Amino acid sequence: MVIPDPEIGLVIHFNYLWKRELERGRDNARYARPCAVILARRRDSDGTIRVVVAPVTQAPPAADTVGVEIPLAVKTHLGLDAERSWIITDEVDEFVWPGFDLQPNAAGKVAYGPLPNRLFQRVRRSVLDCLDAQRLARVIR
Repeated sequence: MVIPDPEIGLVIHFNYLWKRELERGRDNARYARPCAVILARRRDSDGTIRVVVAPVTQAPPAADTVGVEIPLAVKTHLGLDAERSWIITDEVDEFVWPGFDLQPNAAGKVAYGPLPNRLFQRVRRSVLDCLDAQRLARVIR
């Protein structure tokens, strides 16, 4: 299995652990899902790479949840299904790359491909807005 570099905007197949699952005592995700890499930074002291990802879901954002809808053309380009989906931007997981939570998708790859820059910038802005408003939930793994 080839593991790419964790470029921002890359959509990966990842065992995303929701904050609510962590609060219920889970320490592992129920299943892997597409997630967008929001941030990747290398620590100079030890060379590890910390990555922040936002989850993709087919559940429309609830009234108290923030998300950015993924256009169907982008989903098609990435090889995802045709159902409406959103990138949730008020919750993220942070982990050391590559980590054991990366999983191969149906095509046997851990990455679907990059988001178009324009869409990634909308997602990034939404995550930063949630951070500024102190509404960003983080699960550090």
